[in-house]
Amino acid sequence: MTKTLTVVDHPLIEHKLTLMREKTASTASFRRLLREISMLLAYEVLRDLKMETVEIETPVAPMQARQIQGKKVCFVSVLRAGDGLLQGLLDLVPVARVGHIGLYRDPKTLQPVSYYNKLPDNMGERTTVVVDPMLATGGSAAAAVSEVKKAGAKDVRFLALVSAPEGYETFHAAHPDVPVYTAAMDERLNEKGYIVPGLGDAGDRLFGTK
Repeated sequence: MTKTLTVVDHPLIEHKLTLMREKTASTASFRRLLREISMLLAYEVLRDLKMETVEIETPVAPMQARQIQGKKVCFVSVLRAGDGLLQGLLDLVPVARVGHIGLYRDPKTLQPVSYYNKLPDNMGERTTVVVDPMLATGGSAAAAVSEVKKAGAKDVRFLALVSAPEGYETFHAAHPDVPVYTAAMDERLNEKGYIVPGLGDAGDRLFGTK
């Protein structure tokens, strides 16, 4: 673990990730497990949300209690696989605003190109969590975070399910101020840019397209 990298190694997360890695896992199972893991990861990603004290009344007595300050959380899904993590986060924080960023890799330059960008207003006031299941080469993740920063976001975190060391290094070089949270740091990338051992193409497994 470094200052900007947190590997969330809770037993429940590790167990569910093991089930997802199995190549025989069904689409329905993969989708359900990803949603469950995203809820568990959210506890760590949102650990330092600002709180405020309010007056409430329980069935027994009035009291001062703490609650999250305002409704300033934003989840940004990197299309398309990011939507798998997004659903669990919204189960936990249903009042959050949601943004989407679509990226593809230019076949000539191999650089990420944005084809879709829809973000909430007032990004500078929001705690923004950018989500994508796989932090592989790091190019798309870095580009997505650049997009939210252009929109004014200042408090930005990146959440991935599985990461590769190469991807983290690329991302960190581009955004040293953005903390990365992941359930696993795997061994390496292969020649095709897939994480090893990884879990394959998260989008295809999530949506049953391959």
